[in-house]
Amino acid sequence: MAKRPKLNGPSLQALCHQAPVIPQLEIGDIAHAVPLAEALVAGGLGVLEVMVRSEIALEAIRLIARVPGAAVGAGGIMTGRDASAAQMAGALYASSPGSTHFLADSCEDMGLPFLPAAATATEAMRLAERGYEVMGFYPARSGGGPDILADLADILPQVHFRPAGGITAEAAPAYLHLPNVTCVAGSWLSPPKLIAEERWNDLRALAHNAR
Repeated sequence: MAKRPKLNGPSLQALCHQAPVIPQLEIGDIAHAVPLAEALVAGGLGVLEVMVRSEIALEAIRLIARVPGAAVGAGGIMTGRDASAAQMAGALYASSPGSTHFLADSCEDMGLPFLPAAATATEAMRLAERGYEVMGFYPARSGGGPDILADLADILPQVHFRPAGGITAEAAPAYLHLPNVTCVAGSWLSPPKLIAEERWNDLRALAHNAR
């Protein structure tokens, strides 16, 4: 029998269905973490994913986890140690650009919802065999885009995807139109220029339009 992922807290299905887009956030200044999260939540996007690629990422997760209405995840997770640290910081789930048995085992053992990513039919089949019904598709743009996902819908109708990687506001609708796409993820909702200039109202409007 396939091993079922252990879920702790809100399921990935529920989180991925909250809004059509999950903003992927690169936090360069910890002072921007809370106002950025507040702007995106006010615009209607409550699920936020902090990319764990800097020394302040975990602190950003801690701060955003306290923002009312925000559900924060950790993106770019590569190891079980990263996943554990993210969970302790307040992350409700972890996502990865790929998947390894060790990383999946670690997340399942700690009860942390895990969003692994597949780039091929074989990878998606292996994750589905393990019990994952929701997974990432990465890199979406260079990996074949909506056409590949449409093909995967035919062979794996039980699997739903969250594409990420090179997705823009203009490209997002082509993914969201597909029956096997729950939502997309992208960084276009947190432009570095707007964040640096602290234009929180403009960021809120971007989130509102995406919603």
